[in-house]
This record gives sequence, structure tokens and C-alpha cells, in this order.
Amino acid sequence: ENSVLFCFYGVCQKLVANVVGGKEIKSLNPLENAISGGMAAFFSSFTLCPTELIKCRLQAMREMATKGQLEGGLQRLTIGPFGLTKEILQAEGVRGLFKGLTATFMREMPGYFFFFGGYEMTRHLLTPAGKTKDDIGATRTVICGGVGGVALWVSIFPADVVKSRIQVQSVSGITPTFREVFMRILRQEGIKALYSGLGPTVIRTFPATGALFLAYETTKKYLGRLHDYMSGNSSS
Repeated sequence: ENSVLFCFYGVCQKLVANVVGGKEIKSLNPLENAISGGMAAFFSSFTLCPTELIKCRLQAMREMATKGQLEGGLQRLTIGPFGLTKEILQAEGVRGLFKGLTATFMREMPGYFFFFGGYEMTRHLLTPAGKTKDDIGATRTVICGGVGGVALWVSIFPADVVKSRIQVQSVSGITPTFREVFMRILRQEGIKALYSGLGPTVIRTFPATGALFLAYETTKKYLGRLHDYMSGNSSS
């Protein structure tokens, strides 16, 4: 998912740069980068939705088996991700793998708007006077990435809870709408249920996304140098 996301992030940055007047990508402001991130998440959602559907269904099957509610009993738990994917394709076709896609869009696009927006805004704030964002160093890059990750999860957590429940309920052949599940949670469990587990997620995501952005920026820097070197050799 991350490879698709960052690939399309670059593509969407170029698109936004052209739309706002032919800027260079490096000249995009935090809002324009945030918009690029939200657009990139549209494309990454198509790779994310099927994998999360399989994960949620396998988790739901394990829970149902322990309660004796799973048709086929414990033997059904021997099916793995590939077996379940094949089963869904045979029973529901390709569309069956994309149940919950609308909820995925509603989670990913605003989430990655805040993810890249939070990252770029923090880079902007931590850039010393007279230097560029590329000069902030590894430690500050990790901090910026961590802030982006926290912004992502704080903004999307309720939508993530709803999406997961939609995909779990699809095990029984029922696919409720995003609004139906959202309102049911509010009525029956209250708003706290939409943020259950947020604390541990934020603690876990800060170093993870910090390392992710450090790897991204380092790779981008070295690929840029390689491109410049190759271009220099070809021109000479």
C-alpha cells in the first residue's frame, strides 16, 4: 500500500503543481501537498481495500469460531488468506473483494490529507531560516513523520472503526452502509466507541511513520543524485 501511495503522491504533486500555475514540486506549500496526499489515497485505496477485507474476515471468523457461531466450525479456520480470496472470487466475483471500498475512500482520502499536510507543515515550521526543508536532518524528519502519523490516525480513527465493522459484517452476507454503521455505533455504544484503541495506535504510529518518512526522504535524495549523475554522463 505504501509503495502505491507514495508513487501516486509524486504523480499528484506534479498534477497539483501544474494546476496552481506550473510550480516546481519543491515549491508546493503544505496545503497543496496535503491535497496531493488526499488524491494519492484515492488510488492506494484500491490496493488496500481487498487486503483489509481479507484480514477483517479472517479475524471475524476466528471470533465466531470461538463462540461456536462459525459455519463449518474450527475446520474453517484452516483456510488462509489465499484460500479465502479464492472463495470470495468464486462466490461473489471481483466486486466481493471491494466491499467497504466507499468506507475506505472516506477514511483514506481525508486521512492522508492530514498525514501529508501534518508532515509538510511540521517540516515548514522546523526548517531553520535560510535553509530548505531538505536540510532539516534525520531527527527532525522523524519528528515530522511522527506528527503526520498522529494527524492521520486522529482524523481517521472513527472511519476506520466503521470500515472494519462493515467488512466484518460482510462475512454473514450483510453489507450495511457507512452511515448505518456509524449511527448504530453512536446510538448503541456512544462516541467513545469510535475512538476505542486510539491511544496505543498513536503511540505505535509515531516512530513507525517517522522511520517511514526518513526512508522516503533518504531514498528520494539518493535517487535524485543518481538521476543527476546519469544525466550528466549522458550529456557529456
